[in-house]
Amino acid sequence: MSVPKFTTLGCRLNAYETEAMKELAREAGVSDAVIVNTCAETAEAVRKARQEIRKLRRDNPEARIIVTGCAAQTEPETFAQMGEVDTVIGNTEKMRPETWQGMAADFIGETEKVQVDDIMSVTETAGHLIDGFGTRSRAYVQVQNGCDHRCTFCIIPYGRGNSRSVPAGVVVDQIKRLVDRGYNEVVLTGVDLTSWGADLPAEPKLGDLVMRILKLVPDLPRLRISSIDSIEVDENLMQAIATEPRLMPHLHLSLQHGDDLILKRMKRRHLRDDAIRFAEEARRLRPEMTFGADIIAGFPTETDAHFENSLKLVSDCDLTWLHVFPYSKREGTPAAKIPTQVDGNVIKARAARLREAGERQVQKHLAAQIGKTHCILMENAHMGRTEQFTEVTFAAPQAEGQIVTAAISGTAGHQLTA
Repeated sequence: MSVPKFTTLGCRLNAYETEAMKELAREAGVSDAVIVNTCAETAEAVRKARQEIRKLRRDNPEARIIVTGCAAQTEPETFAQMGEVDTVIGNTEKMRPETWQGMAADFIGETEKVQVDDIMSVTETAGHLIDGFGTRSRAYVQVQNGCDHRCTFCIIPYGRGNSRSVPAGVVVDQIKRLVDRGYNEVVLTGVDLTSWGADLPAEPKLGDLVMRILKLVPDLPRLRISSIDSIEVDENLMQAIATEPRLMPHLHLSLQHGDDLILKRMKRRHLRDDAIRFAEEARRLRPEMTFGADIIAGFPTETDAHFENSLKLVSDCDLTWLHVFPYSKREGTPAAKIPTQVDGNVIKARAARLREAGERQVQKHLAAQIGKTHCILMENAHMGRTEQFTEVTFAAPQAEGQIVTAAISGTAGHQLTA
């Protein structure tokens, strides 16, 4: 009997949940199984999942293949129809001990092939999700799952369900344990992080959680926030940006586009000027702040003029780390029904121009760091990251997991050198 093998596709949250599933499978005694944790963000992600499953079946002809994750949640029949797949389980089911206990039995004929419930009926965040995971230097703590918004291009709410928050006290206790174990940085993660607290008593905001963590865990050197929706940022979070040096000066913004008409068709809650205003205010409060951002190229009805507004947003917000997504039509979303879809070659060309703009922004950021002194959290003996999340390489080995202070001497590709 062999221990289960896990393959994770997609986002940091999936990687997080894979760690929890490993523990659940181990406790249940599951063996001789391959578990694939899928992503549904794009049609390409689903195609890659199917491709990976076929490869895993060839490599593991005798193992049971269990498919879960967002793609399994949103289109279970796609995977149930694959001859390579033994079982499909949903995003809620994968976090339940009883699911894995059922699979520890002789499995064939004892469990349903498809175990996927209505994700929209889920109202709690599974307790397992609160245990951090990461490298020896950085731990990720999920504080929220699901999304209450319905952006017209996005399938994720149908994979993750509505927004659920982990209570602040539970988060603080977990971070205290992680600090006691030697972690020097904690990253707060979620599907829609800025909606944290809306379902909790008194409806606290993300800024309240951040301030509480920094106050109650004084030994935590670095707290980082993952992707946020800038229009939902609250006063306390802005105060933390201005006054808390332990909150890292790096935010990833869910912007998606730079044209007001397209933003409205996407059913986003902000307009172009809102994004620019937030970036300017955050930099006024914290001059060293850097931004990453998600931008979609080729959303249905996007004209050259619309696209130029997205391109210009890169410099108007002074974005550094771009995540560019060529628009991918996802069946079941309102955007897929819009008759004016953009030609695939045009989408590809626009995405390339955005990436080129992003590359120029990265090089500008790197060049500006030469001669400056940075506090760098070492991820391994020869590479660490600045507070702005920029990679720094060292010729001489450093202590992994420690924060070292060094002057930046040059650049190499997308990295700084010290």
